[in-house]
Amino acid sequence: MQGTSSPENVSTKLQRIAELARKAPDMVFTTLAHHIDLELLHQAFRLTRKDGATGIDGQTATEYAANLQENLRALLDRFKSGTYQAPPVLRVHIPKGDGKSTRPIGIPTFEDKVLQRAVTMVLEAVYEQDFLDCSYGFRPSRSAHQALETLWQGLMDVGGGWVLEVDIKSYFDTVDHGHLRGFLDRRVRDGVLRRAIDKWLKAGVLEDGNVHHPEGGTPQGGVVSPLLANIYLHEVLDTWFAREVKPRLRSKAFMVRYADDVVIAVDNEDDARRVLDVLGKRFTKYGLALHPEKTRMLDFRRPRGSQSSANARGPETFDMLGFTWYWGKSRKGAPVIQRKTSSSRFRRALSRIADWCRAHRHDEVAAQHIELTRKLRGHYAYFGITGNARCLSRFLHEAERVWRYWLNRRSARAQMVWDRFRDLLRRNPLPPIRIVHSVYRNAAKP
Repeated sequence: MQGTSSPENVSTKLQRIAELARKAPDMVFTTLAHHIDLELLHQAFRLTRKDGATGIDGQTATEYAANLQENLRALLDRFKSGTYQAPPVLRVHIPKGDGKSTRPIGIPTFEDKVLQRAVTMVLEAVYEQDFLDCSYGFRPSRSAHQALETLWQGLMDVGGGWVLEVDIKSYFDTVDHGHLRGFLDRRVRDGVLRRAIDKWLKAGVLEDGNVHHPEGGTPQGGVVSPLLANIYLHEVLDTWFAREVKPRLRSKAFMVRYADDVVIAVDNEDDARRVLDVLGKRFTKYGLALHPEKTRMLDFRRPRGSQSSANARGPETFDMLGFTWYWGKSRKGAPVIQRKTSSSRFRRALSRIADWCRAHRHDEVAAQHIELTRKLRGHYAYFGITGNARCLSRFLHEAERVWRYWLNRRSARAQMVWDRFRDLLRRNPLPPIRIVHSVYRNAAKP
């Protein structure tokens, strides 16, 4: 059908860009916008979430799709001619996991999401050839579990070492636009693409009827925001650590970064202190700051003799990607790094289960069972890693307890006593715990 996008054609275009970027790592791209055509916009539309909240124009994905071909053609014309105006991002506040505070999120318009997706697809084809193996967040074909596996294996190889838990204060809100433009200049100078990026950086935020224009930060809620954030830290942290820091150290060191979540492991204490000292100076140079309370250096060396994480003289623990990392013992009694669901993530996940059960307590039990089964399987899909069975079992038990509590609140006359609830569970069992990500299966792979 004429005008219908072809994923194969789009893929071929992006592969050509990627191949050129890989063969010419020092090349500056000045002509990229011509790759963004109706075919690529159709693909970007397909990849854009359709169930998200609406932006300031109130337009839904369904409404946009009703006249899709004309809408995309008009969007393409405005983008190429430079007349596209990036609308302000709608800011709303949602509750945090602790239930006591909120965090702001940005909601772009649906059309803006489509265009940002298209631009991101082209830029990713270039920058995926530049990004280093240490970064995992918001990158195609990379996941949090790959970051977890790399960090676990690296720490085991160096016997734990000294760990730098790095927290960048308000990172996505403090990215310096001037430095970001300078970093982009090193690889992409296409005028059409850069104009669009500048408009997103300057679009502003609509809150309580007023539009604010932050002086720094990446576009709130924007599809392009994670990529721009990765480009920034690629220059500020990743390449600097690989090319300037590691060669000057006397011991082994490695880094794992997932977006702005960073852990650096160093074999030698003096080297670790040197890295922490220069890290703050490096970030200050580019307008960033380390969180003074959350950034720390800890002794995570392999315990000796009877030492364990429970022992005050044993290694400390740290959190990364929703897990608490600590030294435990294998089934054969050997020291091994283990991971369990962090207490904050455990409480947050259970709170979401409780909120859902409360809101849907009058639904049919069968319908509640289907949704709770889906939620638990989703929890296992992320937290089901080797060594975390105890936390998974506890979570399942707490989820059952919460479900019974809210079923019991459906009526003052029909009490859901435990014997009755156990009978209900026999007829509607919640899924048993499952270890989805096994270090032993990964170790067996060739």
